Amino acid sequence: MAPPVPLLAVRGSDGTSLLSGPPVCEQHSAFHRDSRLCCCLTFSRDGTLLSWCNGHSVTVVKCSDGSVVSTFDLPKTTLLQISPLNTILVTWQPYSKSQDSPQGDPNLQLWDLQSGQLIKALYQKKVDSWCPSWSEDEKICVRSVNNELHFYENNDFNTIANKLHMQKISDFVLSPGGAPSKVAAYVPGTKGAPSFVRLYQYPLLSSVSAALANKSFFKADRVTMQWNKKASAVLVTASTEVDKTGASYYGEQLLHFLAVNGETALVQLSKKGPIYDVTWSPNSTEFCVVYGFMPAKATVFNLKCDPVFDFGTGPRNAAYYSPQGHILVLAGFGNLRGQMEVWDVKKYKQVSKPQAPDATHFSWCPDGEHVVTATCSPRLRVGNGFKIWHYTGSVLHKQDVAAGSELWEVRWQSFPEGSFPERTVKYQAAPSELGTTQAQPTQAYRPPALRHMPATSISKLHEDEPPQNMRPGASGEKSLSKAALKNKKKREARRAAKQESTPEAEHPSDPVPVISSQSEQGSNISESDKKIKNLKKKLKAIEELKEQQASGKVLQRNQLEKIQKETQLLQELQELEIGQ
Repeated sequence: MAPPVPLLAVRGSDGTSLLSGPPVCEQHSAFHRDSRLCCCLTFSRDGTLLSWCNGHSVTVVKCSDGSVVSTFDLPKTTLLQISPLNTILVTWQPYSKSQDSPQGDPNLQLWDLQSGQLIKALYQKKVDSWCPSWSEDEKICVRSVNNELHFYENNDFNTIANKLHMQKISDFVLSPGGAPSKVAAYVPGTKGAPSFVRLYQYPLLSSVSAALANKSFFKADRVTMQWNKKASAVLVTASTEVDKTGASYYGEQLLHFLAVNGETALVQLSKKGPIYDVTWSPNSTEFCVVYGFMPAKATVFNLKCDPVFDFGTGPRNAAYYSPQGHILVLAGFGNLRGQMEVWDVKKYKQVSKPQAPDATHFSWCPDGEHVVTATCSPRLRVGNGFKIWHYTGSVLHKQDVAAGSELWEVRWQSFPEGSFPERTVKYQAAPSELGTTQAQPTQAYRPPALRHMPATSISKLHEDEPPQNMRPGASGEKSLSKAALKNKKKREARRAAKQESTPEAEHPSDPVPVISSQSEQGSNISESDKKIKNLKKKLKAIEELKEQQASGKVLQRNQLEKIQKETQLLQELQELEIGQ
C-alpha cells in the first residue's frame, strides 16, 4: 500500500488554504480556501482533522473530504488544540474584564467535538502553558492551577482526581505515550535555595521519596524541559536572563539530564557560550546540542551524556531530526544566513549544504524526505513566501506572496507514527526544474595591505574545527582531541608560512630523524600513556567536583584547590599529546 500524501496548511493575509504535498504541490481538491483572515489553525494529532478560526467562528473539518465536523461561534479565539483521540477541542482567547463582568469570563473552553457541547469553562489568564496536557490514551489530563498541578481522569473535569503540590511549580511537562504516565515538574529557587526538577510517575505524587529522579541547580530564571519519545529521560535547559560574568549577551545556559531510573547529570559542553538548541533523536537514545559562541559547535550525546559525534564549528543555531531519525539538519536562521547542513546520522556523512536566506521557519515533512522553509510575518514583513525542498538540496516548489500580502504560518499535516517508513539516504540531488541552492565556499576578507601575503600566514578571527568521531576506538585525525587538532593546524600553518616566505636556498637540509630501538620506543610510549591516563583521571575527578559545585554543594578547601589546578593539568595533557 502506497504511503499517504501529506498536506500543507498555509495561513496568511490572503486567507487559509490547504495544499497537497510534495513533490507536486497543488490546492487540495476537497478544501475550499477561506479568504477571511485566519487567527490560528491546528491539525489533530493523527492528521484526520483540521481546525481554524477566521475571526467569525471556529471550524473543524475532515482533511479527507473537507466535510464539516463542528462549528463554534468563537470569533475571539487565538489558540486551538485537539485532544489526542479527537474527542475534545480546546479554545483560548485573551482574558478580559468588563463592567458587566468585573471578574472576567472564563477564557479557556473544552468542547465535545462530535456534539459541539461545552464540557468545561475555565480561567487561564496567562498564555504560558495555556493548554491542558493529555496522555496519548486520554486517561490522564494535567493542568497547572495556582502553582500546583491538577490531574483529571477519563476527561471528567468536574472532579480533580489527584494533585501535585510542592512549593510553587512554575512549569511542567507530561510524558508522551500512554500509561504509565510521568510528569516533570520545575520549581524555581528562592532566597538562596536552588531550583529543582523532579520526575514523578502517576499516581505516586505524595512525597519527595516517591520521585523517580530529582535534580537541583542554581542559575535558572527559566527552564525548558523535553521528554524523549520513550519517556525514559528528560533534558532540562536552565537559563538566566543575565550572565554575571559579562561574557554573553544571551545570559547563561546549562543543560541537565534526568532519567526515570534516578540517574542525573550535568551535560559537559566543550565550548563556552549560549546553548542555542537541544533536540532528542526519535530513537530516544541520543540527543543533539548546538552551543558556543559563533561559530557554534554541534555535538551528539548518548544517554550517558558522553559525546558520540562532534560536527565541528559552523554558522548554526538550530538542529532538526527527521521524523524517522535517520537524517539531521543543522541550520543557521534568524540573524544568520540560512545555511543548512544535511547529515546522514548512521554514517555521519554530510549529504548536502543548501542555503535558505531570510528563513524564519523550518519543519520536516512527515515522510522524512522533504522539508519546508518559510519567511513569515511579523518576523520579516518583506519577501514572504515558502519553499519545499528535497533533503538533497533540490527546491521542488516555491511560492512567493504577492506584494502587499503577508504569510503568517505554514504547517504540515500530522500522521501517526509508522505511517512513513525510513528510506535509504541518497546523496545525489533529486531532479528539479528549480535547481539547487548549495552554499558556495566563501573566503575571509583580507585587508589590501595583507593580500600579497600567503593566506596561511594571516591569523584567523575564529579557529574552525572539523567534524570528529568521538566514539571509542575511532582512528585517524578525527579521533584527536580538540586541543591536539588545534595545535596540529597551527604547526602546519607556521611550517607552510615559513616555506613560502624563505628562499629555497636558505633552507637547511632536513635533519635525519633518530630512530630509537624497538624496546626503547615501547618503554617511552608506555610511560607517556601512563602519564596521559593519570592526567585524564584527575581531570575527570575535577569535572565531577564542578558538577557538584554547580548543583549547590559546598566543597571543601582541598576540593577547591583541585579545581584551581584544572588549567595546569590541561596544559600538561596538551603537551603530552603533542609530543606523541
